[in-house]
Amino acid sequence: MQPGLNLLIQLVLEFAPVMVNIIQNQTQGNLKNNTSPIPKVTQDFIKTVDKITQIDITESEFTQQQQLAIYHHATQLKIANQERETAIKLPEVHKILDSWPLRLYPSQLLESFPNYKRTPLKLFIAAPQIQFDKFDLQNSQITDEIELKLAEGLREFINNHYSLNHPERPIEFLAGAWDSKRFHSESSIKALFSGLKNQPTLILESEKDGDYFNFRIAYWGLGQENYYYKTISRLPYRQILQESAKNRAWEWKNIKNQLSSLGEDLEVVNNLGRERNFNLELLEKVEKWQSQRVDVNKLSLEYQIGSQDWQHLYQVLITCHCLVTAWVTDAYYLVNHGVHPLLPELLPSLISEAINLQSLQVITDSYKQVYQALRNEQIAKIPELALQLAQGLSHFSSSHWSREQVDYSIDTWLEIRQVSIREVTHPLKAMQLAVKIEDETYITKLKEYFTAVGDGENLIYVESILEEISSLKAKCNLEKIHLQYTLTGHSGKVSSVAISPNGEVLVSGCADKTINIWNLQTGKLIRTLTGNLGAISSVAMSPNGHFLAVGSCEHPQGNVKVWNLKTGKLIHTLLGHQKPVNVVAISSDGTILASGSNKIKIWNLQRGERICTLWHSSAVEAIATTADGTILASGSSDYKIRLWNPFTGDPLRSMIGHLGEVTSIAISGDGEVLFSGSADKTVKIWHLSTGKLLKTLNGHTDKVKSIAVSPNGEFIFSGSVDKTIKIWHLSTGEVLQTLTGHSGVVTSLSLSADGKFLASGSADKTVKIWQVIK
Repeated sequence: MQPGLNLLIQLVLEFAPVMVNIIQNQTQGNLKNNTSPIPKVTQDFIKTVDKITQIDITESEFTQQQQLAIYHHATQLKIANQERETAIKLPEVHKILDSWPLRLYPSQLLESFPNYKRTPLKLFIAAPQIQFDKFDLQNSQITDEIELKLAEGLREFINNHYSLNHPERPIEFLAGAWDSKRFHSESSIKALFSGLKNQPTLILESEKDGDYFNFRIAYWGLGQENYYYKTISRLPYRQILQESAKNRAWEWKNIKNQLSSLGEDLEVVNNLGRERNFNLELLEKVEKWQSQRVDVNKLSLEYQIGSQDWQHLYQVLITCHCLVTAWVTDAYYLVNHGVHPLLPELLPSLISEAINLQSLQVITDSYKQVYQALRNEQIAKIPELALQLAQGLSHFSSSHWSREQVDYSIDTWLEIRQVSIREVTHPLKAMQLAVKIEDETYITKLKEYFTAVGDGENLIYVESILEEISSLKAKCNLEKIHLQYTLTGHSGKVSSVAISPNGEVLVSGCADKTINIWNLQTGKLIRTLTGNLGAISSVAMSPNGHFLAVGSCEHPQGNVKVWNLKTGKLIHTLLGHQKPVNVVAISSDGTILASGSNKIKIWNLQRGERICTLWHSSAVEAIATTADGTILASGSSDYKIRLWNPFTGDPLRSMIGHLGEVTSIAISGDGEVLFSGSADKTVKIWHLSTGKLLKTLNGHTDKVKSIAVSPNGEFIFSGSVDKTIKIWHLSTGEVLQTLTGHSGVVTSLSLSADGKFLASGSADKTVKIWQVIK
């Protein structure tokens, strides 16, 4: 068996259970904190925090919880910084450098990587030391050359596949850092672990033991209490050199015979052959002795080793190091960051010789162990992970093992979708029953696999599934939206927009303390409202289009003004809020106006009289009412959604699920579904009467600021701090289109009653009018 493959087999047999154990500990939450002594200053800080946790939380509950979170975060930073300082000083201050195996100090190794998405896995190599008692070598620098060649080959591999700048699997390869001539074995590993235990680290160590290299790995990941260190293989380096010498001798025999047939002088030819002549003569003698039934195994046969044989050994060592580095790195980033392994794609290029079935069994079983351990936390990723491994194995002659992974991939996919195959004759037919639009990438990869292996029968099934996806996309295809106008009349952040029920007028409120009224069809400015307004936070129009409510976030107090939209006259100034008004909303029947600051006040829209006050303990960011006006929903900075009776002020229900402040709320026309946007970057869909969370839409890369729902309830529009507007299909959760016209935060969205126009306000001081293409 190829030496590199044999070493990989031994690695996965030994190391796969280690990764499984790490995954299980993380899943169960059993990873313990670092047991390094905590300095007194940090202990005192923790005591202070503990006292704060005992404070009786009353009316300022959320504020104190925020402070508590800040203190806890600061505590963790102090502990981490102390551990960092300790790690930096231990080898230097406590004089333990006699066991420190590196040419670099911890202060150099613990430098942060602020520009990297993930902390890189550190990689060190300790190259083998060779004595020359058995080989006639002209180059006495062969040991240094091994380390140099090994570092060059491994560096090229890492730069191509796992470079320090890689966004998913970065490796910081510190070639030459290991003081190989002085340090080997566990004492050096332990010294290194004591200084770098908070840094994911892999060490590949080779040590000469007679005619073998003992190949060891040391590894620790994030949060591990101890390191893993074990000999995983014994490489017969002398045998590798001898076999290379013999192979070159047989190759030389053919060349020698060709030169002799051309009449070349035998002495000249022999001089060209050098050590190959000696090895060829010895090989021919061995053949002669074997034909006479001489037991050559009892003879001490030494073949002369040349530079090409050493080059061959270097390549074997490089391949071994590349295989082990790839497997461990893939396992680390899969377990800690959910990144798909890369080695399955690289196996065909790294292993050129045929692999026996037992070897493939070991490799596939090791991956399956890791995937099984991930099922509790990341089962959704397993179908694609297993399919990726199958694609890597499909390059080898036996299709059995790649097909096993494909079957495992499909079975897990069906398990996730809770699809039974009892009622169908084929798993792929069962898959067609539950396929969704978002499965297109996975199904396409299945098609690529079956095409590559020439499986025509399953290819027909997969193509039928892709046709089903195309049909689903056609059914839920939203007409494309294009930009019709960009309105540029404001000089500050546009905070709120609203379209009149008849679709003729657009109102925009701005931080520049003005309200602009536009003709929606032409984009022309009709009127600007000014005068002691303060910075506008929210605008809302009555269903009949007669009234405009405006909320002000001017400090120290907020107010609400009601205007006659047709005449531009101020009708009411509603006072009572002690803090800025963040949002205003008018009920669908046009009878009540709700305004939110840290409390919600309900007003009679036409008379301007206060009906009741709804008590919140945190800032109210969003308000919406059902069509019949019987339920008011509010979202606040305490991450909660609350339902109220707006006429009595009675609380009805709280809905908890967001991990950030709730910034926007909408309710479907039938009053069955509530939609909420949040600073946690998600849009959530709830069943209004039960409060059950139905679906979470993920896709934005920053806070969701505003949402709107199409009149037919099929599509959701969301605007975000990431400067985009996304259009989602409600039933599938698919992103159908992303609008990218704004250069600033998208603060507000409003959809016309007929669904033909979408208005978006932005921090880029513009309002954009988008039109649906019919």
